[in-house]
Amino acid sequence: MKIAVTGAAGYIGSVLVRQLLSKGYQVVGVDCLMFGGESLLGIYNEPNFKFIKADIRDTDKMYPILQEVDAVVHFAAIVGDPACAKDPELAKSINWEGSKKLVEAAEKTKSVKRFIFASTCSNYGKMEGDSYITEESPLNPISLYAELKVKFEQYLLNTAFRDDFCPTALRFATVYGVSPRIRFDLTVNEFTRDVALGRELLIFGEQFWRPYCHVEDLAGACVRVLEADADKVCRNVFNVGDTRENYQKKMLAEELQKLIPEMKVKYVQKNEDPRDYRVAFEKIQRELGFAITKTVPDGMKEIIRILKDGIISDPDNQKYKNT
Repeated sequence: MKIAVTGAAGYIGSVLVRQLLSKGYQVVGVDCLMFGGESLLGIYNEPNFKFIKADIRDTDKMYPILQEVDAVVHFAAIVGDPACAKDPELAKSINWEGSKKLVEAAEKTKSVKRFIFASTCSNYGKMEGDSYITEESPLNPISLYAELKVKFEQYLLNTAFRDDFCPTALRFATVYGVSPRIRFDLTVNEFTRDVALGRELLIFGEQFWRPYCHVEDLAGACVRVLEADADKVCRNVFNVGDTRENYQKKMLAEELQKLIPEMKVKYVQKNEDPRDYRVAFEKIQRELGFAITKTVPDGMKEIIRILKDGIISDPDNQKYKNT
């Protein structure tokens, strides 16, 4: 199988490309390199890897690429609430219009049989009561980022494509962990960085819930879907994570305190957070046999280690953020 990964130089994409190459797949990495391409240096000369600098909105350039592959894993996007809020027109152009052009071009090729879309649990917005959210729960996007994810997800799953075209949407938990394109504007990574550097941890809204999943496991879920029988994943949606890995912000601080007992933390009361949800992940475990390999404390230990060892000398640098 030959697989195109859009956003191949990104936080999750650069991990997925490596996982696919390690399993012997041919990979075409596509990225416009908005944040640079250093994350691909370690695999750039791999014989089964081909990189193409392209914008997914450029159909003339994308169509020939898609004609060469059997599957697409689509990560390319303006990622996160702050980044989309900063430039809403660009977010709409890429996350909705560009994604729509991409899937329509893929469907026309006749060669692409699988299309996996990286969606988000942010689509759920805010839970009612204490119940866990499942794939059947109502979607309640409260940011432009989530609105665009929902809009494309619904288009992808409800459009009458050709019979052998198999689209799947994966609603990712909040990501963390070490990646070739590391980010420190993600909650677990940011909290851990600050504590590892001896700063006082400032937490707004300690009581709000969010599910978390390691970057390697999110990438692994994409591999699992690519290798699954089509009838299990076609026009299907899966939450990706582990039900045990739902945390309140205060719980994250408590996990950090186990690793760095001398840490200092300050809580700032905040009673309104539009995103507050606990998510259930039994469906992907039950139907695809997916299981995580790392937990939040594992990810924290990774971040502490790379900072203590000086692997990243300036973790506050703007290049480690998406805005």
